[in-house]
Amino acid sequence: MTLDKELITRAMHRVETRVGPVDLVAGGVFVWASACDGFVSVKLNVAEDEDGTGAADEAVRAMRQELAGDVERAIRATAEGEGAVLRSLIVQFVSKAGVVVEAVKFDGEVGEAKGAASSGASGGGSAGGTGHSPVPPKSADGHRPIRGLDAPGPHAAAPSGLAGVGHIIAVGAGKGGVGKSTVAVNLAVGLARRGHAVGLLDGDIYGPSLPTMLGLGSLDQVVHGGRLQPFAVHGIKAVTIGKMVDPEKPLIWRGPMAHGAFKQLTEQTSWGELDYLIVDLPPGTGDVALTMAQTLKCTGAVIVCTPQRVAQDDAVRAARMFQQLGIDVLGVVENMSYFVGDDGKEYDIFGRGGAEHMAQRLGVPYLGGIPITMSLRENSDAGDPTENFEGAARGGTRARSDELLARSLEEMVDALLGQVSLAALRRGAATPTLKIS
Repeated sequence: MTLDKELITRAMHRVETRVGPVDLVAGGVFVWASACDGFVSVKLNVAEDEDGTGAADEAVRAMRQELAGDVERAIRATAEGEGAVLRSLIVQFVSKAGVVVEAVKFDGEVGEAKGAASSGASGGGSAGGTGHSPVPPKSADGHRPIRGLDAPGPHAAAPSGLAGVGHIIAVGAGKGGVGKSTVAVNLAVGLARRGHAVGLLDGDIYGPSLPTMLGLGSLDQVVHGGRLQPFAVHGIKAVTIGKMVDPEKPLIWRGPMAHGAFKQLTEQTSWGELDYLIVDLPPGTGDVALTMAQTLKCTGAVIVCTPQRVAQDDAVRAARMFQQLGIDVLGVVENMSYFVGDDGKEYDIFGRGGAEHMAQRLGVPYLGGIPITMSLRENSDAGDPTENFEGAARGGTRARSDELLARSLEEMVDALLGQVSLAALRRGAATPTLKIS
C-alpha cells in the first residue's frame, strides 16, 4: 500500500507522547500533509509569542523536537502496519501566518534506525523547504535521496546559468506528440539512478505533462520564502506549472506572459545543488526556447523525433534553431522507434531508423531509439517512470518487451553522458589527465 495523506491523517489522530495518546487533528495542531513515493511532509501549528513570529527559546525548541519525534514514530508505525515505505519525513512547525519557523527532518526507510533530525529557521531549505540535514546514503532502489539547498555534494559542477547547477540540458522537438516529455522524464530518472542529483523543469507552459507522468496529483505546490520548492519524486526534483493552475484551464497567454512564467520557474525555484537540470521545452521554435537560450547557459540540447519523415522535417528545424542560438545539439533520440508486443515480437510500424539517418545527415550524434511498449504507456499514465527501468526484473508475460525498454533507456542515458563529457571538453570545462605509474 502507498503511504498517502489519508494514512498520515489517521496516524495524527493518535500520537503517543510522554503524557499519553494525543489527537493532533482534533486539537488543531495538525495542519497539512503531503506524501509521494515514500517522501512525507507534515505541517504543525506552533504557539506564537507576542510578536507573532513563533520564535522559541531552547525549552520550547526541545519540546518541538520531542513532538516531531512522536509524530515520526506514529507515521512510521502506521506505514509498517499497512506495508508502506517511509523514506523521509519532514516535520514543519508553522506560525499562524503560515511561515515555517522550525523544521525537523528524519531520514531512513521503515525498519531501519531513525535518521538524524535537525532544525532550522525559516531561511533554510531542502526539497521540502526544511532546515539542514545530512545527505542520506543511496537507497536500495538505485536512487539517491534529494540533496537540500544547504547540503552541497561532491557531484555538483561549477555554476552554469543557475547557481549550483552543473549541466542544463534542454529536451526539444520540432512538433508535438513525438514523446518529448516521455524522453525528458526518463532521462532525468535514468541519470538519478546513476547517482546524480537531477532536477526536471516542465517548461511546456501550454501543455504540462509532468503532473501525470510523475504522479503529482495528490501533492500541493509549496512556496517557502518566496521560492518554489520542487517536488521530490522518483529520486529527482521536479517543478511544473501544471501544479499552479487549474488542470482543466487552458493557458491562453501571449509570448511575454510565457516568457515571464518560464523565468519564474527557473530562477525562483530552490533547486539546490544539481548535477543536471533537464528542461522539457514546448514543441516548436517559439518564445520559450528563445527565453531559455537568453537566460540560461545550456550544456546542450536533445532533439526528440519519431521515424516518420514528417516528424524529421520539423526536428531538423528544431536542431537548426538550437545551433543558431549557440546551443550544442547533444544528439537525437528516436522515440516510438518500433512496437514490441507482450509476446516480444517487434513491429516497425513507423519505419525504424529514420531519425538515425536524419542525425547522420545533420552531423549530430544519435542517442538511441526507444520502443513503444504496453508497459511504457501504463507506467507513464500511472506516474511511475521508475518502473520503466525495473519492470524487466519482475519477469511475467512482458519480460521481453520490458527488457528491451529498460535496455534502450539505459543506452540513451549512457550516450547522453558521453556527449555531455565531450561537450565539456569542447568548452574547456574539463581536461584529460594522464596517470603515470
